[in-house]
Amino acid sequence: MKHVTSRDNALFKHLKALATSTHQRRKAGQSLLDGVHLAQAYVAALGQPVSCVVSERHYDHIEVAPLLGQVEADRLVVLADTLFAQISGVVNGIELMLVIETPSGHLPASIDEDCVILDGVQDAGNVGSILRSAAAAGIRHAFLTTGCAFAWSVKTLRAGMGANFHLNIVEHCTLDSLAPRLAVPLLATSSHADAAVFDTDLRGPVGWVVGNEGAGVSEPWMERVTRTVGIPQPGGLESLNVAAATAICLFEAVRQRRPGA
Repeated sequence: MKHVTSRDNALFKHLKALATSTHQRRKAGQSLLDGVHLAQAYVAALGQPVSCVVSERHYDHIEVAPLLGQVEADRLVVLADTLFAQISGVVNGIELMLVIETPSGHLPASIDEDCVILDGVQDAGNVGSILRSAAAAGIRHAFLTTGCAFAWSVKTLRAGMGANFHLNIVEHCTLDSLAPRLAVPLLATSSHADAAVFDTDLRGPVGWVVGNEGAGVSEPWMERVTRTVGIPQPGGLESLNVAAATAICLFEAVRQRRPGA
């Protein structure tokens, strides 16, 4: 176990860089998981982190102790309270975080099962919520095009609530690299669709193309879409949030695939 009390400590400087800069997280190939819930989810799914960092005042916290018991002693860092406050974005939470090697996704040679393709979804909260819904619906692959929010940012991870650890997430996908591998029909939502998602046969694997919050699915991807579907909105509002719309579509497929449906 290491005990860090100086702001000049190299490890603290590294933690601060990871906490404050997406560029540094990408450069180091590491991410921060802030809070006990994300830390527990990671250890349960993927095992040991690079390090587990806890504040002095929360080292003996009742919710922290079970997690510390699962982390190897040489990976544990106790950080002075004043230093921890400089790297954590959680207010009034338990002061614990993990440093992890950012998982690198892979592009399968052939994609013949359900997947989500995020086409320029820029809000980290939306990306995290979509990943959370995808994991909950049993989907294993999430492909993010260039222009999407970073899948391993603090905000995305917080919104995903551990979903990232159960998905094959591939970032910076292009149409040319991804489209030839897709062996499933592609669906996208549209306010001009002829059929409602509830009347569409979703019993077989599909790829859901999820568009940008403002512009929607880009033209090159829309040209690849097999079918557009609509979501009835009797309340008359202009549109649903992209994460909410995606969740409706994913779980309509879950409903249709239930035994006896």
